Amino acid sequence: MPEARVVIDLDVPGPTINRHLYGHFAEHLGRCIYGGFYVGEDSDIPNEGGIRLDVVEALRALDIPNLRWPGGCFADEYHWKDGIGPKADRPSMVNTHWGNVEENNHFGTHEFMALCELLGAAPYVNGNVGSGTVREMSEWVEYLTRDGDSPMVRLRKANGRDEPWQVPFWGIGNEAWGCGGNLRAEAYADLARQYATFLKDHGDNKLYRIAAGASDDDLAWTEALLKAVSCLGCGRDPKNIFQAISIHYYTVAGTWEHKGSATEFGLEDYYRTLAKAQDIERVIRAHSALMDAYDPERKIGLVLDEWGTWWDVEPGTNPGFLFQQNAMRDALVASLHFDVFHRHAERLVMANIAQTVNVLQAMLLTDDDGGLVRTPTYHVFEMNKAHQDAQALPVHVVEGRTYDLDGTAMQLVSASASVKDGRALVSVSNLDPEQALDVVLDLRGASSWESSGRLLTASKPQAYNTVDTPDTVAPVPLEVEPEPRGLRVTLPPHSFATVSLTL
Repeated sequence: MPEARVVIDLDVPGPTINRHLYGHFAEHLGRCIYGGFYVGEDSDIPNEGGIRLDVVEALRALDIPNLRWPGGCFADEYHWKDGIGPKADRPSMVNTHWGNVEENNHFGTHEFMALCELLGAAPYVNGNVGSGTVREMSEWVEYLTRDGDSPMVRLRKANGRDEPWQVPFWGIGNEAWGCGGNLRAEAYADLARQYATFLKDHGDNKLYRIAAGASDDDLAWTEALLKAVSCLGCGRDPKNIFQAISIHYYTVAGTWEHKGSATEFGLEDYYRTLAKAQDIERVIRAHSALMDAYDPERKIGLVLDEWGTWWDVEPGTNPGFLFQQNAMRDALVASLHFDVFHRHAERLVMANIAQTVNVLQAMLLTDDDGGLVRTPTYHVFEMNKAHQDAQALPVHVVEGRTYDLDGTAMQLVSASASVKDGRALVSVSNLDPEQALDVVLDLRGASSWESSGRLLTASKPQAYNTVDTPDTVAPVPLEVEPEPRGLRVTLPPHSFATVSLTL
């Protein structure tokens, strides 16, 4: 059996892995909100104020840190005042981006805040720059976060909420280069400065303003935003106008017109998917290097607030709803991303998978009869949750395996590790779809007194869970054996594992 060796320096704790790297994204898209998070108070499915309680329970088990809403592209056509007040009085709207469907606005600001409170998650509100106004977004901040007496405070109280909420994260539009307005980078940079200026801190609620950034490796867009608040090599701190810049990156193995199937794919598609997932490291590294030139003290955070796999929709479903299955291959895409996130924790402060329920690389799939499925990707989040707010450890794959993909050596072993409160968590993936792998965890700098392992795999990379077969891909115990250099685990093909250590 092939062997790999992973060196882990247990006594060299590095930057803290921000828990918000395990964030989520909920857009008014398909069945993410209506039928996913929200079923209405008259539903036979157990709910609180219309919010599905089985969804809440499943997500709370992930220690979900934040939830981004209402979009996405939808954010730049959403006018928040249409979603407050008595539901019978709320005007309907047309969701032009996603299926051209009509929405009744029954899930609005108060419902979202109630959802975040049930989840124990920090709200991340994405404001409307594309079709909105500075005043509209400024008043939304006031409505949510101000105490005392003001027009928006009185309006909130009239709608049944006396106390303000804590809402730290605010997105200044979304994909302004595309669905958010088709703006030039310099034009949006000026708008980001303007909007951010009028997004005020009220009381003890301190805003973390996130400028809408680039797609993939569009460094020119990021540089335009940096030039708006700093200067190259000048040695000064950037202007404290917005606190972070976002980027978006999707794992698309095919073309945008023909992305491929989530569950029917061959070995070539498998390898190309994981190679595209690994390329997120190059993208993050490039944006980080550019930001270091303008912001050497790393005062501005990098936020990856949309990431995940994107496949062709499942046959027979509405193309505008972006419903896709979620297989073992998707789980490995997630495990790869988290390894990269952990390595870049000094600059990368938040990430949001797209999306949480029923859309793209979802955590959960639901049906209208009360069925709920935890996807393979869900299990990666759950197995990895101890990395949240832990300190990243140096990890080196010194004896791994590679696959030749179009002349490039693709790594088949991925790993990361962290430490917190005297416990370490090691995450490791065997990406080889056909061969098992013996992995030596070469532990240096500390002794492990106790260890336990968990394994996520399936009979094939195409395997997925359904309501009738919910545990086709689910964690099982993994045997961890001592060996002179540390520990040894055997990983089946296409598998992800975590090893927990008491130091």
